[in-house]
Amino acid sequence: MPVVFNPFEPGFFDDPYHQYRQLREQDPVHLSPLGLWMLFDYDDCFALLRNPRTSVDLANEHELSTEARAERLRMFQELFPDRSPRESTGILFVDPPDHTRLRSLMSKVFTPRRVEQLRGTVQELVDELLDEVTTEGRMDLIADLAFPLPFTVISEMLGMPEADRLQLREWSHAMVKMLDPILTPEEMRSAVTAAEHMFDHIAEVIRWKRDHLAEDLLSALITAEEGGDVLSSEELTDQVSLLFVAGHETTVNLIGNGVLALLRNRPQLELLQRDHSLDANAVDELLRYDSPVQFSRRITREEVRFGDRVIEPGRFVMTCLGSANHDPAVFGDDADQLDVRRATAGRHLAFGSGIHHCLGAALARLEGQVAIGTLVRRFPDLDLATDQPRWNNRIVLRGLEELPLTFTPTTARARAG
Repeated sequence: MPVVFNPFEPGFFDDPYHQYRQLREQDPVHLSPLGLWMLFDYDDCFALLRNPRTSVDLANEHELSTEARAERLRMFQELFPDRSPRESTGILFVDPPDHTRLRSLMSKVFTPRRVEQLRGTVQELVDELLDEVTTEGRMDLIADLAFPLPFTVISEMLGMPEADRLQLREWSHAMVKMLDPILTPEEMRSAVTAAEHMFDHIAEVIRWKRDHLAEDLLSALITAEEGGDVLSSEELTDQVSLLFVAGHETTVNLIGNGVLALLRNRPQLELLQRDHSLDANAVDELLRYDSPVQFSRRITREEVRFGDRVIEPGRFVMTCLGSANHDPAVFGDDADQLDVRRATAGRHLAFGSGIHHCLGAALARLEGQVAIGTLVRRFPDLDLATDQPRWNNRIVLRGLEELPLTFTPTTARARAG
Protein backbone atom coordinates (compact mmCIF):
# COMPACT_ATOMS: atom_id res chain seq x y z
CA MET A 1 0.00 0.00 0.00
CA PRO A 2 1.36 3.47 -0.84
CA VAL A 3 2.05 5.56 2.23
CA VAL A 4 -0.18 8.62 2.69
CA PHE A 5 -0.34 11.39 5.25
CA ASN A 6 -3.21 10.32 7.48
CA PRO A 7 -3.78 12.13 10.81
CA PHE A 8 -6.80 9.86 11.37
CA GLU A 9 -4.55 6.82 11.70
CA PRO A 10 -4.90 5.30 15.21
CA GLY A 11 -2.08 6.48 17.44
CA PHE A 12 -1.04 9.36 15.16
CA PHE A 13 -1.28 12.04 17.83
CA ASP A 14 0.55 9.90 20.37
CA ASP A 15 3.45 9.48 17.94
CA PRO A 16 3.30 11.07 14.48
CA TYR A 17 7.01 10.43 13.85
CA HIS A 18 6.52 6.84 12.72
CA GLN A 19 4.28 8.05 9.89
CA TYR A 20 6.64 10.93 9.10
CA ARG A 21 9.54 8.49 8.76
CA GLN A 22 7.62 6.36 6.26
CA LEU A 23 6.76 9.42 4.19
CA ARG A 24 10.30 10.81 4.38
CA GLU A 25 11.71 7.49 3.16
CA GLN A 26 9.08 6.61 0.54
CA ASP A 27 7.45 9.84 -0.67
CA PRO A 28 9.22 12.93 0.74
CA VAL A 29 7.49 15.26 -1.76
CA HIS A 30 3.98 14.09 -1.07
CA LEU A 31 0.67 15.03 -2.66
CA SER A 32 -1.84 14.05 0.02
CA PRO A 33 -5.38 12.83 -0.71
CA LEU A 34 -6.53 16.26 0.46
CA GLY A 35 -4.68 17.91 -2.44
CA LEU A 36 -2.01 19.34 -0.13
CA TRP A 37 1.60 19.21 -1.19
CA MET A 38 3.73 18.21 1.79
CA LEU A 39 7.52 18.09 2.23
CA PHE A 40 9.11 15.66 4.69
CA ASP A 41 12.88 15.77 4.42
CA TYR A 42 15.11 18.45 5.90
CA ASP A 43 16.74 19.81 2.76
CA ASP A 44 13.45 20.27 0.91
CA CYS A 45 11.78 21.95 3.90
CA PHE A 46 14.77 24.23 4.45
CA ALA A 47 14.91 25.19 0.77
CA LEU A 48 11.22 26.07 0.52
CA LEU A 49 11.14 28.02 3.79
CA ARG A 50 14.00 30.18 2.55
CA ASN A 51 12.78 30.50 -1.04
CA PRO A 52 12.13 34.23 -1.67
CA ARG A 53 9.65 33.37 -4.41
CA THR A 54 7.17 31.85 -2.00
CA SER A 55 4.37 33.57 -0.10
CA VAL A 56 2.38 33.24 3.12
CA ASP A 57 -0.48 35.41 1.84
CA LEU A 58 -3.53 33.30 0.90
CA ALA A 59 -4.35 35.82 -1.81
CA ASN A 60 -1.53 34.21 -3.82
CA GLU A 61 -3.12 30.77 -3.73
CA HIS A 62 -4.49 29.75 -7.12
CA GLU A 63 -8.27 29.30 -6.95
CA LEU A 64 -8.28 27.39 -3.65
CA SER A 65 -5.72 24.95 -4.93
CA THR A 66 -6.53 22.12 -2.54
CA GLU A 67 -9.67 20.16 -1.74
CA ALA A 68 -9.08 20.88 1.95
CA ARG A 69 -9.00 24.65 1.39
CA ALA A 70 -12.12 24.54 -0.82
CA GLU A 71 -13.96 22.45 1.77
CA ARG A 72 -13.00 24.93 4.48
CA LEU A 73 -14.52 27.79 2.49
CA ARG A 74 -17.72 25.81 1.87
CA MET A 75 -17.92 25.01 5.58
CA PHE A 76 -17.47 28.66 6.53
CA GLN A 77 -20.17 29.79 4.10
CA GLU A 78 -22.61 27.21 5.50
CA LEU A 79 -21.90 28.14 9.12
CA PHE A 80 -21.75 31.90 8.56
CA PRO A 81 -23.77 32.69 5.43
CA ASP A 82 -23.82 36.43 6.09
CA ARG A 83 -20.05 36.86 6.48
CA SER A 84 -16.87 36.67 4.47
CA PRO A 85 -13.76 34.97 5.88
CA ARG A 86 -11.43 37.48 7.53
CA GLU A 87 -7.78 36.97 6.61
CA SER A 88 -5.36 38.13 9.27
CA THR A 89 -2.88 40.95 8.64
CA GLY A 90 -0.66 39.52 11.38
CA ILE A 91 3.04 39.31 10.61
CA LEU A 92 2.81 35.53 10.18
CA PHE A 93 0.39 35.92 7.26
CA VAL A 94 1.79 38.79 5.17
CA ASP A 95 4.64 39.15 2.68
CA PRO A 96 7.17 41.95 2.16
CA PRO A 97 7.03 44.90 2.10
CA ASP A 98 4.32 44.78 4.81
CA HIS A 99 6.12 41.96 6.59
CA THR A 100 9.39 43.88 6.57
CA ARG A 101 7.72 46.96 8.02
CA LEU A 102 5.92 45.05 10.76
CA ARG A 103 8.89 42.88 11.73
CA SER A 104 11.17 45.91 11.94
CA LEU A 105 8.73 47.55 14.33
CA MET A 106 8.40 44.55 16.65
CA SER A 107 11.79 42.85 16.48
CA LYS A 108 13.54 45.39 18.72
CA VAL A 109 11.72 43.93 21.73
CA PHE A 110 12.70 40.34 20.91
CA THR A 111 16.45 40.62 20.33
CA PRO A 112 18.50 38.00 22.24
CA ARG A 113 20.07 40.76 24.34
CA ARG A 114 16.73 42.30 25.33
CA VAL A 115 15.24 38.88 26.04
CA GLU A 116 18.21 37.83 28.19
CA GLN A 117 17.45 40.80 30.44
CA LEU A 118 14.19 39.02 31.31
CA ARG A 119 15.96 35.96 32.78
CA GLY A 120 15.64 37.16 36.37
CA THR A 121 11.95 37.91 35.94
CA VAL A 122 11.31 34.53 34.32
CA GLN A 123 13.22 32.75 37.10
CA GLU A 124 11.19 34.55 39.75
CA LEU A 125 7.92 33.60 38.03
CA VAL A 126 8.96 29.94 37.76
CA ASP A 127 9.95 29.84 41.44
CA GLU A 128 6.64 31.38 42.47
CA LEU A 129 4.62 28.93 40.38
CA LEU A 130 6.51 25.94 41.78
CA ASP A 131 6.14 27.31 45.32
CA GLU A 132 2.38 26.95 44.88
CA VAL A 133 2.58 23.18 44.29
CA THR A 134 5.71 22.07 46.11
CA THR A 135 3.95 21.03 49.33
CA GLU A 136 1.35 19.03 47.39
CA GLY A 137 3.65 16.42 45.88
CA ARG A 138 1.77 16.54 42.59
CA MET A 139 0.97 19.00 39.83
CA ASP A 140 -0.47 19.31 36.36
CA LEU A 141 2.52 20.61 34.42
CA ILE A 142 0.38 22.39 31.83
CA ALA A 143 -2.04 24.19 34.16
CA ASP A 144 0.47 24.88 36.94
CA LEU A 145 3.59 25.91 34.99
CA ALA A 146 3.67 25.51 31.21
CA PHE A 147 0.66 27.77 30.56
CA PRO A 148 0.85 30.49 33.25
CA LEU A 149 4.56 31.22 32.73
CA PRO A 150 4.58 32.31 29.04
CA PHE A 151 1.08 33.79 29.39
CA THR A 152 2.29 36.05 32.20
CA VAL A 153 5.52 36.98 30.41
CA ILE A 154 3.89 38.00 27.12
CA SER A 155 1.10 39.83 28.98
CA GLU A 156 3.69 41.88 30.88
CA MET A 157 5.77 42.54 27.75
CA LEU A 158 2.67 43.83 25.97
CA GLY A 159 1.56 45.73 29.05
CA MET A 160 -1.88 44.11 29.05
CA PRO A 161 -4.07 44.59 32.14
CA GLU A 162 -5.21 41.70 34.35
CA ALA A 163 -7.84 39.51 32.72
CA ASP A 164 -9.54 36.13 33.06
CA ARG A 165 -6.58 33.86 32.35
CA LEU A 166 -8.60 30.67 31.85
CA GLN A 167 -11.09 32.37 29.52
CA LEU A 168 -8.30 33.79 27.38
CA ARG A 169 -6.62 30.39 27.27
CA GLU A 170 -9.87 28.80 26.08
CA TRP A 171 -10.27 31.37 23.30
CA SER A 172 -6.64 31.08 22.25
CA HIS A 173 -6.79 27.29 22.21
CA ALA A 174 -9.86 27.34 19.98
CA MET A 175 -8.40 29.95 17.61
CA VAL A 176 -5.18 28.07 16.81
CA LYS A 177 -7.16 25.08 15.54
CA MET A 178 -7.71 27.18 12.40
CA LEU A 179 -4.05 26.58 11.56
CA ASP A 180 -4.77 22.89 10.96
CA PRO A 181 -5.51 21.80 7.39
CA ILE A 182 -8.43 19.67 8.64
CA LEU A 183 -11.14 20.68 11.10
CA THR A 184 -14.73 19.85 11.87
CA PRO A 185 -17.68 22.28 11.60
CA GLU A 186 -17.82 22.38 15.42
CA GLU A 187 -14.15 23.30 15.61
CA MET A 188 -14.58 26.02 12.98
CA ARG A 189 -17.60 27.47 14.78
CA SER A 190 -15.70 27.47 18.09
CA ALA A 191 -12.61 29.03 16.49
CA VAL A 192 -14.50 31.84 14.77
CA THR A 193 -16.54 32.59 17.89
CA ALA A 194 -13.40 32.58 20.04
CA ALA A 195 -11.65 34.92 17.60
CA GLU A 196 -14.56 37.37 17.82
CA HIS A 197 -14.31 37.36 21.61
CA MET A 198 -10.53 37.73 21.50
CA PHE A 199 -10.65 40.65 19.05
CA ASP A 200 -13.30 42.37 21.17
CA HIS A 201 -11.14 41.88 24.24
CA ILE A 202 -8.03 43.23 22.50
CA ALA A 203 -9.94 46.22 21.14
CA GLU A 204 -11.00 47.04 24.71
CA VAL A 205 -7.41 46.62 25.92
CA ILE A 206 -6.20 48.98 23.17
CA ARG A 207 -8.78 51.57 24.18
CA TRP A 208 -7.61 51.28 27.80
CA LYS A 209 -3.94 51.41 26.85
CA ARG A 210 -4.38 54.63 24.85
CA ASP A 211 -5.10 56.31 28.20
CA HIS A 212 -2.36 54.41 30.04
CA LEU A 213 0.66 54.52 27.73
CA ALA A 214 3.82 53.07 29.26
CA GLU A 215 7.19 51.56 28.36
CA ASP A 216 5.76 48.38 26.85
CA LEU A 217 5.27 46.80 23.45
CA LEU A 218 1.56 47.57 23.14
CA SER A 219 2.18 51.26 23.85
CA ALA A 220 4.89 51.28 21.19
CA LEU A 221 2.54 49.69 18.65
CA ILE A 222 -0.23 52.17 19.48
CA THR A 223 2.12 55.13 19.19
CA ALA A 224 3.35 53.87 15.85
CA GLU A 225 -0.22 53.42 14.60
CA GLU A 226 -1.07 56.96 15.60
CA GLY A 227 1.93 58.16 13.61
CA GLY A 228 -0.24 57.72 10.56
CA ASP A 229 1.68 55.41 8.28
CA VAL A 230 3.02 52.48 10.29
CA LEU A 231 0.07 50.42 11.53
CA SER A 232 -3.56 50.57 10.52
CA SER A 233 -6.18 49.83 13.20
CA GLU A 234 -6.72 46.35 11.74
CA GLU A 235 -2.99 45.68 11.67
CA LEU A 236 -2.66 46.83 15.26
CA THR A 237 -5.38 44.47 16.47
CA ASP A 238 -4.00 41.55 14.44
CA GLN A 239 -0.41 42.02 15.65
CA VAL A 240 -1.48 42.15 19.29
CA SER A 241 -3.68 39.07 18.83
CA LEU A 242 -0.89 37.15 17.11
CA LEU A 243 1.75 38.16 19.66
CA PHE A 244 -0.53 37.31 22.53
CA VAL A 245 -1.68 33.93 21.19
CA ALA A 246 1.59 32.81 19.59
CA GLY A 247 3.52 34.27 22.51
CA HIS A 248 2.32 31.55 24.83
CA GLU A 249 0.75 28.68 22.83
CA THR A 250 4.02 27.38 21.37
CA THR A 251 5.99 27.75 24.62
CA VAL A 252 3.32 25.79 26.49
CA ASN A 253 3.99 22.96 24.03
CA LEU A 254 7.77 23.28 24.34
CA ILE A 255 7.66 22.92 28.13
CA GLY A 256 5.03 20.16 28.11
CA ASN A 257 6.51 18.09 25.29
CA GLY A 258 10.03 18.63 26.62
CA VAL A 259 9.34 17.49 30.18
CA LEU A 260 7.44 14.44 28.91
CA ALA A 261 10.37 13.51 26.65
CA LEU A 262 12.83 13.77 29.56
CA LEU A 263 10.67 11.69 31.89
CA ARG A 264 10.46 9.00 29.20
CA ASN A 265 14.25 9.11 28.83
CA ARG A 266 15.52 9.10 32.41
CA PRO A 267 19.26 8.89 31.61
CA GLN A 268 18.91 12.14 29.65
CA LEU A 269 16.91 13.70 32.49
CA GLU A 270 19.64 12.78 34.96
CA LEU A 271 22.31 14.29 32.71
CA LEU A 272 20.41 17.57 32.67
CA GLN A 273 19.82 17.49 36.43
CA ARG A 274 23.57 17.19 37.06
CA ASP A 275 24.85 19.67 34.49
CA HIS A 276 23.50 23.23 34.27
CA SER A 277 25.72 23.91 31.26
CA LEU A 278 23.49 21.63 29.17
CA ASP A 279 20.38 23.80 29.61
CA ALA A 280 20.64 25.73 26.32
CA ASN A 281 21.54 22.73 24.17
CA ALA A 282 18.96 20.56 25.90
CA VAL A 283 16.16 22.97 24.99
CA ASP A 284 17.26 22.96 21.34
CA GLU A 285 17.30 19.16 21.43
CA LEU A 286 13.82 19.07 22.97
CA LEU A 287 12.60 21.50 20.28
CA ARG A 288 14.04 19.13 17.68
CA TYR A 289 12.86 15.90 19.27
CA ASP A 290 9.16 16.79 19.68
CA SER A 291 8.58 20.10 17.94
CA PRO A 292 5.84 22.41 19.29
CA VAL A 293 5.12 23.52 15.71
CA GLN A 294 4.92 20.54 13.37
CA PHE A 295 4.14 22.26 10.06
CA SER A 296 4.75 25.61 8.39
CA ARG A 297 2.91 26.66 5.24
CA ARG A 298 4.06 28.38 2.06
CA ILE A 299 2.37 29.20 -1.25
CA THR A 300 4.39 28.85 -4.44
CA ARG A 301 4.59 31.93 -6.68
CA GLU A 302 6.37 30.09 -9.46
CA GLU A 303 7.08 26.49 -10.43
CA VAL A 304 9.20 24.68 -7.83
CA ARG A 305 11.01 21.41 -8.52
CA PHE A 306 12.08 18.76 -6.01
CA GLY A 307 13.80 15.99 -7.91
CA ASP A 308 11.29 14.73 -10.46
CA ARG A 309 8.31 16.32 -8.67
CA VAL A 310 6.99 19.68 -9.88
CA ILE A 311 4.79 21.94 -7.77
CA GLU A 312 2.90 24.48 -9.87
CA PRO A 313 2.57 28.19 -9.03
CA GLY A 314 -0.18 29.13 -6.59
CA ARG A 315 -0.11 25.83 -4.68
CA PHE A 316 -0.41 25.45 -0.92
CA VAL A 317 2.60 23.55 0.50
CA MET A 318 3.08 22.27 4.06
CA THR A 319 6.65 21.81 5.25
CA CYS A 320 6.74 19.14 7.96
CA LEU A 321 9.12 20.57 10.54
CA GLY A 322 8.57 17.58 12.81
CA SER A 323 9.80 15.21 10.11
CA ALA A 324 12.70 17.44 9.03
CA ASN A 325 13.90 17.51 12.63
CA HIS A 326 14.17 13.70 12.62
CA ASP A 327 15.98 13.44 9.29
CA PRO A 328 19.02 11.14 9.77
CA ALA A 329 20.77 12.88 6.87
CA VAL A 330 21.19 15.89 9.17
CA PHE A 331 20.92 14.52 12.71
CA GLY A 332 22.47 11.06 12.29
CA ASP A 333 21.20 7.51 12.55
CA ASP A 334 20.03 8.18 16.12
CA ALA A 335 17.77 11.07 15.07
CA ASP A 336 14.75 9.35 16.65
CA GLN A 337 16.50 9.28 20.03
CA LEU A 338 16.78 12.07 22.61
CA ASP A 339 20.33 13.30 23.28
CA VAL A 340 20.65 16.51 25.30
CA ARG A 341 24.34 16.69 24.29
CA ARG A 342 23.63 16.40 20.54
CA ALA A 343 26.12 18.66 18.74
CA THR A 344 23.75 19.35 15.83
CA ALA A 345 20.63 20.09 17.93
CA GLY A 346 20.70 23.80 17.02
CA ARG A 347 20.10 22.99 13.34
CA HIS A 348 16.46 22.14 14.02
CA LEU A 349 13.68 23.89 12.11
CA ALA A 350 11.27 24.14 15.04
CA PHE A 351 11.20 27.94 14.64
CA GLY A 352 10.99 27.79 10.85
CA SER A 353 13.60 29.51 8.69
CA GLY A 354 14.00 32.46 6.37
CA ILE A 355 12.27 35.80 6.79
CA HIS A 356 9.43 34.22 8.77
CA HIS A 357 11.74 32.63 11.35
CA CYS A 358 9.90 32.86 14.68
CA LEU A 359 10.13 36.37 16.11
CA GLY A 360 9.96 35.05 19.68
CA ALA A 361 12.54 32.27 19.33
CA ALA A 362 14.94 33.76 21.89
CA LEU A 363 12.11 34.26 24.39
CA ALA A 364 10.81 30.70 23.96
CA ARG A 365 14.32 29.31 24.46
CA LEU A 366 14.81 31.37 27.61
CA GLU A 367 11.47 30.33 29.10
CA GLY A 368 12.15 26.69 28.25
CA GLN A 369 15.63 26.73 29.78
CA VAL A 370 14.50 28.31 33.04
CA ALA A 371 11.23 26.39 33.42
CA ILE A 372 12.53 22.92 32.55
CA GLY A 373 15.91 23.29 34.25
CA THR A 374 14.40 24.61 37.48
CA LEU A 375 11.61 22.01 37.55
CA VAL A 376 13.79 18.92 37.10
CA ARG A 377 16.38 20.07 39.65
CA ARG A 378 13.94 21.28 42.28
CA PHE A 379 12.09 17.95 42.17
CA PRO A 380 14.82 15.33 41.52
CA ASP A 381 12.34 12.42 41.79
CA LEU A 382 9.82 13.99 39.40
CA ASP A 383 7.77 11.32 37.67
CA LEU A 384 4.75 10.79 35.44
CA ALA A 385 1.42 10.17 37.18
CA THR A 386 0.01 8.51 34.04
CA ASP A 387 1.31 6.32 31.22
CA GLN A 388 -1.13 7.88 28.75
CA PRO A 389 -0.83 11.67 28.67
CA ARG A 390 -3.66 13.52 26.91
CA TRP A 391 -2.61 15.22 23.66
CA ASN A 392 -4.42 18.18 22.13
CA ASN A 393 -4.91 16.30 18.81
CA ARG A 394 -3.64 19.28 16.80
CA ILE A 395 -1.83 18.71 13.51
CA VAL A 396 0.16 21.97 13.46
CA LEU A 397 0.62 22.95 17.13
CA ARG A 398 1.45 19.65 18.84
CA GLY A 399 1.08 19.72 22.60
CA LEU A 400 -0.48 18.24 25.72
CA GLU A 401 -3.80 19.14 27.27
CA GLU A 402 -2.51 18.08 30.67
CA LEU A 403 0.45 16.23 32.17
CA PRO A 404 -0.02 15.08 35.79
CA LEU A 405 3.27 14.67 37.67
CA THR A 406 4.30 13.45 41.12
CA PHE A 407 7.29 14.27 43.34
CA THR A 408 8.28 14.27 47.00
CA PRO A 409 6.66 17.25 48.77
CA THR A 410 9.00 19.81 50.28
CA THR A 411 8.68 23.17 51.99
CA ALA A 412 7.76 26.05 49.74
CA ARG A 413 11.17 27.78 49.74
CA ALA A 414 13.38 24.69 49.42
CA ARG A 415 14.55 25.42 45.90
CA ALA A 416 17.22 23.73 43.87
CA GLY A 417 20.23 25.86 42.99
